[in-house]
Amino acid sequence: MNITVSEELRAYIDPLTPHEHEALERSLLAEGCRDALVLWGDVLVDGHNRYGICSRLGIAFNTVQNTQFKSMDDVHLWMIDQHLGRRSLSDFQRGVLALRRKDILTDSVPSAAEASTSESAAAATSSSAASNHVEAMTTSDATAKAARLSSSTLSHIKKIQQTAAPELVAAVKSGSISITAAANVASLPVAEQVAAAAGGKKELQQAARQVRESRAVERSEPDSPAGVIARLKQTITTLSAENAALKAQLAELTG
Repeated sequence: MNITVSEELRAYIDPLTPHEHEALERSLLAEGCRDALVLWGDVLVDGHNRYGICSRLGIAFNTVQNTQFKSMDDVHLWMIDQHLGRRSLSDFQRGVLALRRKDILTDSVPSAAEASTSESAAAATSSSAASNHVEAMTTSDATAKAARLSSSTLSHIKKIQQTAAPELVAAVKSGSISITAAANVASLPVAEQVAAAAGGKKELQQAARQVRESRAVERSEPDSPAGVIARLKQTITTLSAENAALKAQLAELTG
């Protein structure tokens, strides 16, 4: 049997922790591989960990073809929906997956202008209906519901994705800092985020508290020197994040 492992698909979902991987290996050794691995052609879509363990230990497994996939977006959406239903994911992981799902759905439907110029009237009407359906599925409330999170928590996760240093993201994933506190720390310059993450849980909590206090001063005393400085720091951080995002987009376009 020819099975192709795509590194992009393997890395699309956060890997198991060492403890989870050991537990899965014990289960496979004791009970065998009860669930079939899911393939798209010869590409492995679901069951990367089981496939690796079974291949290494000589444990038999079955495969099943998913014939509904028409594109890699379909594969990604299926993977996201499968993992969103699992209880073992953290709130942060569910939020990240739900935001990915929203982006894929939003990008998958052509605009009304594109539909009117490239399709017949009937097809354009169908496309418009699909667009309305996608719009309903990708509102903030619908995305938060898919992740079983509040809209505010999802907003915090989006901010972490956009402005947090990798070290801060790692701290959120490890549970060293809450999502709300991490969103506050993500408002700081990257160097300060990295320093706080290096200092551990107490340093992260202190950084989050300082951000909250600075915002309180900004709201209550907007024209005071402290309030002006707080606004300037926030502006610098926002512009730095936008600059980094533009550089990343430019790198993709020229890569």
